[in-house]
Amino acid sequence: MTATTDGSTGAAAARPLSPPKPPQGYGGAGAALLSAESDAGPARGDGLAAQAERAARLAADNLLARQDAQGWWKGDLETNVTMDAEDLLLREFLGIRDRRTTEEAAGFVRSQQRTDGTWATFHGGPGDLSTTVEAYVALRLAGDAPDEPHMARASAWVRERGGIASTRIFTRIWLALFGWWRWEDLPELPPEIIYFPKWFPLNIYDFACWARQTIVPLTVVSAKRPVRARPFPLDELHRDPSLPAPPQRMAAWASWDGVFQRLDRAMHAYRRVASVPLRRAALRSAARWIVERQENDGCWGGIQPPAVYSLIALHLLGYDLDHPVMRAGLESLDRFTVRYEGSSGEGGASGEETGARRMVEACQSPVWDTCLATIALADAGLPPDHPALLKAADWMLGEQVVRPGDWSVRRPRLQPGGWAFEFHNDNYPDTDDTAEVVLALRRVRHRDQARVDTAVRRAVRWTLGMQSGNGAWGAFDADNDSPFPNRLPFCDFGEVIDPPSADVTAHVVEMLADEGHRDDPRVRRGVEWLLAEQEVSGAWFGRWGVNYVYGTGAVVPALVAAGLPVAHPAIRRAVGWLESVQNEDGGWGEDLRSYLPEREWAGRGTSTASQTGWALLALLAAGERESLAVEQGISWLAHNQREDGSWDEPHFTGTGFPWDFSINYHLYRMVFPLTALGRYLHGSGGAGLGRQDAG
Repeated sequence: MTATTDGSTGAAAARPLSPPKPPQGYGGAGAALLSAESDAGPARGDGLAAQAERAARLAADNLLARQDAQGWWKGDLETNVTMDAEDLLLREFLGIRDRRTTEEAAGFVRSQQRTDGTWATFHGGPGDLSTTVEAYVALRLAGDAPDEPHMARASAWVRERGGIASTRIFTRIWLALFGWWRWEDLPELPPEIIYFPKWFPLNIYDFACWARQTIVPLTVVSAKRPVRARPFPLDELHRDPSLPAPPQRMAAWASWDGVFQRLDRAMHAYRRVASVPLRRAALRSAARWIVERQENDGCWGGIQPPAVYSLIALHLLGYDLDHPVMRAGLESLDRFTVRYEGSSGEGGASGEETGARRMVEACQSPVWDTCLATIALADAGLPPDHPALLKAADWMLGEQVVRPGDWSVRRPRLQPGGWAFEFHNDNYPDTDDTAEVVLALRRVRHRDQARVDTAVRRAVRWTLGMQSGNGAWGAFDADNDSPFPNRLPFCDFGEVIDPPSADVTAHVVEMLADEGHRDDPRVRRGVEWLLAEQEVSGAWFGRWGVNYVYGTGAVVPALVAAGLPVAHPAIRRAVGWLESVQNEDGGWGEDLRSYLPEREWAGRGTSTASQTGWALLALLAAGERESLAVEQGISWLAHNQREDGSWDEPHFTGTGFPWDFSINYHLYRMVFPLTALGRYLHGSGGAGLGRQDAG
């Protein structure tokens, strides 16, 4: 079976699911890798060290073979079937759904159905009501009949859990587009919000970048309330959309929920008396805001959901499908498509064999994957002037964002200099990618060191300027921590603000310390914030990775880089926690249910390569190289590696929104184990190797 990604410029090239071919033109890099003895490692005859060397060599060869000719890496970014279902619904709404797209999307959706008839949001997770409803509707579009066994199981499960009426707001918006739900029974979101000043509560810049890019076009959709002809009824999903919604139970006036419920009622009343000229002006302003933020490749923010809603909004405002903005937007969505050719065997819960299938990525991660791959290869011993690292550095240098974006609303005098996550996203660079890119660049002995130094100075200045008032860093904006957006009835799915997090702050602190800013008061404030955020257990919460293992794996190396001794109580508590949650097989794993309030899943789950890598990075930084926990973790990586140098990892270890939206980064299973193996063999002080050698 072969996976390919449509499109050309800036789109991922074909990526084999079978073992990749050996790297060409690298002069036997795999054979040369790790050839030098490390002062930190035992004699080559040591059994565990030999296993680690072999595992690192195989992993490095595999990773080198995956590099694109332009210098970047990009693994598939797997989420859940709502991406695929909503893509079909968009095409149905615009009148461009075709047979091939429908059949391939339906094949993938069927392949992800669980035996109980449901669809989950992550591998091994429980059935999710909204995801199941959207997947079911997608299969109805593909022609699957309600009485087919796999469809009947799904509809029965949906009815048992309250039917469409119990789904999230975003699912019901999609259903309202086709008359399966009433617009009157959805929260109101007026386009006049575009005029709220930046100091006013609930202005669009109070929302995180991903939320504001979605909310602005949805204000247009909410104002227009379009309804396309229903392709079929959905009576089997329990609720007749012609009936009114059940009355909303109002919370007490004194509660925030009560305040915002009544605010929503006021917005519904405002719709009936809104000034027509003001509403028209607001719609024009929203359209202008949307168009101004379209990227050069046609997408919005490099992520699929804002692109989908922006296309619907602009079409409702009169942009026909041949308009350059619309055409570029639709072409960009094609580049989010990964096609799988060939039969997968058993198929999904429908029991059918599946042929060609298409999966829609929520976004693409080339900058993130490239900097992590560079760090992994360098820390594993690849020479700092190796052609693969030089290509990667050149590509990363070309991706630096040097113009202002939405982040400048809160930091108007700050000069740009960050990196974004995706191929094209100049509006929304983030501090997390920026920190890791700098750490990666410093591991490369570049032929034009002055160019690297200039880029790094610009990045350091921008990152320092993005510090929030509490001393920590969020991903995309500074001080994006208003308590109000999450209270809106409209916002019932995922995070809509971007407050500072331990993992992002840790990566930033590690980078700034490596750049010689260890004693800078701003860095010390970051360290103090991290220490205050440590859980009673000794772990740190992971905002962008699952979860406490990820947070702890990021924070411990950062604190050590910032000068905390490994004997510091915070470091010892973290080590104790990691040792306490190590699985009997020697690896580490953590289920996404650790984001639920009960937390009994914290640090618990099936061992995975990426999470084992994170735990080892923390333990190695804490001086635990000779510990039994590290030895068992390294042994787990060596014994669970495939012959092609990769690791199996069906489990989702990335986080979009804690619990609500999960990600399987297909390259995580490669880069983090390789980094851990390299630091085990060569020492954990990998940061700055390239910079030190470059002199």
